[in-house]
Amino acid sequence: MTENDREQIALFRYGLIAPILNGQVEKQKDYLAKISAITHQVPYYGIKEFTPKTIEMWLRAYRREGFNGLKPKPRNDKGSSRSISPELKEIILSARKENLGLSVKLFYDQLVLKGTITPNIISYSTMYRFLKAEGLLGKEALKEPQRKRFSYDKVNVLWQGDMAVGPYLKVEGKKIKTFLFAFIDDCSRIIPFAAFVTSEKFSSVRKVFSEALLRRGIPKILYLDNGKVYRSDQLHLACASLGITLTHTKPYDATSKGKIERFFLTMRKRFLPLLKEEDLTSIDNLNRKFWQWLEEDYHRKIHSSLNMTPLDKFMSQMSEVKMVDDPTSLKHLFLKREYRKVKHDGTISVNCNLYEVPAQLIGEKIQIRFDPETFEEILIYKEDLFLGLAKKVNFADNAKVKRGIDSQQSLLSFRKIHSIEGSTNNV
Repeated sequence: MTENDREQIALFRYGLIAPILNGQVEKQKDYLAKISAITHQVPYYGIKEFTPKTIEMWLRAYRREGFNGLKPKPRNDKGSSRSISPELKEIILSARKENLGLSVKLFYDQLVLKGTITPNIISYSTMYRFLKAEGLLGKEALKEPQRKRFSYDKVNVLWQGDMAVGPYLKVEGKKIKTFLFAFIDDCSRIIPFAAFVTSEKFSSVRKVFSEALLRRGIPKILYLDNGKVYRSDQLHLACASLGITLTHTKPYDATSKGKIERFFLTMRKRFLPLLKEEDLTSIDNLNRKFWQWLEEDYHRKIHSSLNMTPLDKFMSQMSEVKMVDDPTSLKHLFLKREYRKVKHDGTISVNCNLYEVPAQLIGEKIQIRFDPETFEEILIYKEDLFLGLAKKVNFADNAKVKRGIDSQQSLLSFRKIHSIEGSTNNV
C-alpha cells in the first residue's frame, strides 16, 4: 500500500464521519446503523462493509490525531482491489443519463460491447451497486426529483461554490477570456470571496478559496459540482485537514446549487452593465471594480429572503465563525503531494530536475509538496512534519566543490526555515 493509497482511504473514512463531526446527525446511533447496512466502494480495498464499532473507532482516531489518525498503519499486504476510477464514473454517468430507459443489464452489455469497460475490471454487480447509489437504476431514475427549498440557520455551515464565464478583456488588441470563481454562504448569502481570473486551473480555485477562508472563516461543508478542478486530491486533502466536509452535486444537476447560480444571475444583471471600457483593460481593473460593487452594493442591499443585508446577517453571528489559526499554513495545505526515496547522493528528482535534501534523509522515503504549475518551491515532509525546502542542484557550483567530509556537507547544504507549529504539523 502506497502513501497515496493511505491518504485516499483516510479521505473515504473522513467522508463517513464528517456528518457526525459537523453536527449534521441528530442521532449518531441511527446514522451508524444506516451506513453500516450498505456496502461501500473503498479506495484500495474495493467493496467493503463496516460495523458501527469500526466507524466509531475512526471517529475517536480523528478527534485524537486529526486527519492522520484515519490513515491505515503501514502494512506489507500484497495486491489491491479494483474500483471505478473517478474519470470512468463520469463517463458511465454521462452515458446512463442518455439511456435511462435501458435495463441495467442491457446498459452494462452495451458498455462492454463498445469497449468502455471490461468485465474483468468492472463486474455487473459492481455496475449495479454504483448505479443504485446514484439513483439511476430503473423507472425511478426517469422521474424528475422533487426539490424543496432549504437554508441553514447558522453561518458557515454550508458554502456553495462554482465558476461562471466572465467578460472578455481587451489587452493590446487581443481578447482574453475571464472566469469568475465564487463561494456563497448558504445562511447569510454573503460572498466569502470571489474573483475574476484568466485560468480555469486549480491554482485559481486555491487562490479564491484560500482568500475566502482567511476573510470569513472555515465552513463545515463545502458544496461543489463534479468538475475536474473540484475533484483534485489537493482540494480533498486540504478540506479534510481543515475539518471541512467536501461534497459534490450529481452530474448535470446545476439546480442543486441554486444560491450560487442566483448570485451569478445577480452579478450579470447588476454588475456587468456597470463596466466601462477602461475596466476591461486588465484583470486587476476588472476585479477592483467587481470588489467595489460586491462590498458597496451586493453585501449592503437587503435580501428579500433575509429581510436584512447579507453583511448584517453574517455579522450578527460572528460568534459562530471559526477563523483560520495559522494563515501561513494554508499555502502548505493546498500543494500537490508526492513521495520520493532520497538517493545515495542526497538528491531527489522533481519535474526532471534534481534537488538536494538533508544528508540524514539519504535512503529515506519522504513526502514532497509543491505547486504543479510553477514548481517554485519544493517542501519536504517526513512523517507529516515539515522539515524545510529542497534546494535545486547547481551543477556548475558543485563541480567546484572540493570532495571530502566538508565538501559533502557543502553539497548537502540545506536552507533551514522556521518550524511551523499547530495545524501545519498535522496536515
